[in-house]
Amino acid sequence: MLIASIILIPVILIVVSLLVRQVKALGVINALGYAALFVVCALFLIDFLAHGGTPVNLWGWVYLDSLSVFFLLITSIVSFAASIYSVGYILAEVEEGKISTRKAIAYFQLFNLFCLTMLVVPLLNNLALVWIAIEMTTLISAFLVGFHNVKESIEAAWKYIIICSVGITFALLGVIFFYYTSSKDAGVKSLEWVSMLSGSGMFDPKIVRLALIFILVGYGTKAGLAPMHNWLPDAHSQALSPISGLLSGVLLKISLYAILRFVMLANLSVGYAFSAKLFVLFGLLSVAVAGTFILVQKDFKRLLAYSSVENIGLVSLGLGFGAFGGIFAGLLHAFNHAVTKALMFFCAGNAVRAYRSNSMDKMQGLIKVMPFTGIVLFLGLFALVGMPPFSIFISKLLILISAFQAKHYLIAIIILVFVGLAFAGLLNHISRIVLGNVPQGLPVQKEPLSSKLALIFLGTFMLGLGLSLPKALVDLLVNCQQLILGK
Repeated sequence: MLIASIILIPVILIVVSLLVRQVKALGVINALGYAALFVVCALFLIDFLAHGGTPVNLWGWVYLDSLSVFFLLITSIVSFAASIYSVGYILAEVEEGKISTRKAIAYFQLFNLFCLTMLVVPLLNNLALVWIAIEMTTLISAFLVGFHNVKESIEAAWKYIIICSVGITFALLGVIFFYYTSSKDAGVKSLEWVSMLSGSGMFDPKIVRLALIFILVGYGTKAGLAPMHNWLPDAHSQALSPISGLLSGVLLKISLYAILRFVMLANLSVGYAFSAKLFVLFGLLSVAVAGTFILVQKDFKRLLAYSSVENIGLVSLGLGFGAFGGIFAGLLHAFNHAVTKALMFFCAGNAVRAYRSNSMDKMQGLIKVMPFTGIVLFLGLFALVGMPPFSIFISKLLILISAFQAKHYLIAIIILVFVGLAFAGLLNHISRIVLGNVPQGLPVQKEPLSSKLALIFLGTFMLGLGLSLPKALVDLLVNCQQLILGK
C-alpha cells in the first residue's frame, strides 16, 4: 500500500490540478499532498529497515532495495520543500502579472508530472523503463525551464533538450550493449535488472567496459558531470526557482542512481575498480571546471549551478574511493547537497524577485531588504562551502578521508585546491549579496510564509545532519555501500 501511494499521490494531485482553478488553494493542496508523500516515504523507510533491508519485488516491474529507498527519500524531501515554496512563489508571479492564472495552474500540473517521473525511476525493475522515465524528466522539465517564454528561457530549454537528448542516446547505447552481452553470454533475454544481475558474472568484460563508458557519459550528462555539464548553468539561470531546486536537488541524483544500477551489473565481470577509475576521472574534471568558473560568475543562479557541478563531482569522487568508505561518503554528500542546494535556490528566487535581476552586481544588502532570506542565505553559504556544524562538512571530510585511505594523495591535494577556489568564489559573491549596500530606493520586501517554512524545513536537515546522523540513515547508507560493491 505504501509503495502504491508513492505513485498515486502525484497522480491524484495532477487530477486535482485539473479541477481546482484557484491558485493559492491549489498550491496549498499540492503542498499537503507532498507532505503526505514525505510521510509515506519515511514510514516505508522505517518498515524497510525493520525487515532487515530485504529487497521488495512486486508485480514484475517494481523493485526496491536500499539504493531505491535512499533516492526515494531524497526525492520526497526536496519535492515537499519545493511544493511549500511554490505556494507563495507562484502566487506572487500571478499577482505581479508575470503569468496568468491559467499558466499558474499549468505550472502545478507540470510540477506534479516532473516529480512523478523522478519518483518512478527508483521503483522500476526494467532498465528500459528507467531510460524512458529519465527521458521523460527531460521533456517535462524543459517546459518548466522555458516557462516564461522569453528569448533567454526558450534558448536555455532548447539547449537543455538537445544536450540531454544526446546524452540519453549514449545511455541507450550502453543499455543495448548490456542487453547484448546479457542475452548472448548469460542467456538472459530480459531487461529486468534482477534477471540481468543473476547472470552478470558471465558478461563479456570487453563489452561491459564499453557499455559502462556509454552509460557514464550518457547518464552523466543528466547528472551534471563535466565536460557534459553545459546545459546546467543556462537551465538553472532561467528555470523557476522551485524547479531549479528540483533540478539540482533531485534530477542530478536520480541520474546518478541510474549509473549505479549499471555499475552493480558490471561488478561481477569487470570488478568495481574499473567503475571507480571512471568516477574519479569525471569527478576530478567536474571539480576542476566548477572551481574555476565559480570565480568569474555574474549571474547568481548560474553561480549556484556551477556549485552543483562541483558537488556532483565530489559525489563522483567519493564513489571512486568506494572500497575505503567513499561510497558511504559520496551518497551522504548527495543527500546533504540536495537539501542545501534546494535551500540556496529558494533563497536565490527570493533575491531575484526583490532585485528584479539575476545579476549579482545589482544584488546587495539582502539582509536588510529581506532579513529572513538574508540570514538563511548566509548560513547556507557556510553550509555549502563545507563549514561546521553543517552537514556538508561531514560528507566532504569523509570523502577526503577516503581519498587518503585509498592513498590517492595527489588527487586529494587537487580536490583541496579546487574546493578552495570554489570556497573563495562563493564566499566573495554571496557575502556581497548579503552584506553589501542596499540599492537606493529599494524598500524592505515581504517574505511569504510558505518561503520561510520551506527554508526552515530544509535548514533542519542541513544543520541536524551536521550535528548527528540518525541510525536509520547510517544503516541505509551502509546497506547501499554493500550493494554497490556487490557484497
